[in-house]
Amino acid sequence: MIRKEIAIGFAIGIIANIAGTLLYIATFSEMGITDTINAAFAEGYLGSLLALGALLNLIAFFGFLRLKRDYRARGVLLATILTALLTLLYKIF
Repeated sequence: MIRKEIAIGFAIGIIANIAGTLLYIATFSEMGITDTINAAFAEGYLGSLLALGALLNLIAFFGFLRLKRDYRARGVLLATILTALLTLLYKIF
């Protein structure tokens, strides 16, 4: 049961990260979504774009804590840590 709650939180964290990234692109970019992602990859700031998208994870994390869903909050935290590690690996290599 605990693993299921953590998996649900992890999935919500990944979805929130993707939604945050797309929301940021839609709000602040004059290009389309694919053009912005391709430009970010070419210019080397894709990691920064993903990190900005992770801001929605804060809402999910604290929302789960407020609702006393601690294991789901752990899953969101794991998704955020995974995003941070992927961003670090992207910046290094």
